[in-house]
Amino acid sequence: MAKLGFLGLGIMGYPMARNLLRAGHQVALWSNTEAKARELAEAEKGVFCETPKQVAEFADCTFLCVGDGGMSEQVILGRDGIIEGAKAGSVVVDASTVGPSESRRIGAALAAKGVHFLDAPCTGSKPGAEGGTLTFMIGGDPAVYEKVKPYFEPMGKRLYYCGGPGMGLQAKLSQNLILSNLLQAFNEGMVLATKAGVDPQLMLDILENSAARSGLVSFKAPFVFRRDFSPQFSVRWMHKDIGLMLESAQELNVPVPLTALTRQMFQAAISSGLADEDICSTIKVLENLAGVEVKK
Repeated sequence: MAKLGFLGLGIMGYPMARNLLRAGHQVALWSNTEAKARELAEAEKGVFCETPKQVAEFADCTFLCVGDGGMSEQVILGRDGIIEGAKAGSVVVDASTVGPSESRRIGAALAAKGVHFLDAPCTGSKPGAEGGTLTFMIGGDPAVYEKVKPYFEPMGKRLYYCGGPGMGLQAKLSQNLILSNLLQAFNEGMVLATKAGVDPQLMLDILENSAARSGLVSFKAPFVFRRDFSPQFSVRWMHKDIGLMLESAQELNVPVPLTALTRQMFQAAISSGLADEDICSTIKVLENLAGVEVKK
């Protein structure tokens, strides 16, 4: 089995790293919250490391999943970072969702040290991470991807090679652009229907049997109906991702007016204290304005 590394043990990273360990790989672990790395190392016979550098010294392929571009750059290129310990010919796989241009800059810095780099953002939220059913979108050298492809398999069931450096991120951001706008449409439609007197469950059944049917709506609606907003993918991180979508659109000279409005609604949710709740909690912003709750 392979000598791997995993850095970042949050809602997604912890179960992803655990799945690699349970697949029989040797996995060196680091987290900004030291207790998480120690806990997982003890529970699943991983290797606890005090710094990202130590992880890279151990591993032939190092994965990371952190919150934003600043964290990713610090973990990879910062003091005691991956770049200081990575061996020439080793591979770094960043499963974080960061800006494509920023990711390419990080990859270029690693390449100068003879270290390969893939951007490999994932989707599937907490249930996908726990069940090993994530979808990965990969950018980088196809030969490097083929070499490390087996290491993805304990974590995800769908792997899409999207092209050169940054292209996995471009695909992920495009997917999240559509998802976030769908969620905003769901919020508006359900609040309007409920305020008018249509039973929410009936409205969902109608949606499920119409051209407006959506996997996102099918999954998130029951959580809204029972007022369960525990985070599977938080408002904070989707707000960050929408910002990256807008940056990418500006770089590519593509107008995205709906997405700009959706980001303002996510900002309203954050300003209302919902940053660390699940993205479906954004419906509360419209509920408060309309004086109605979408529930059973």
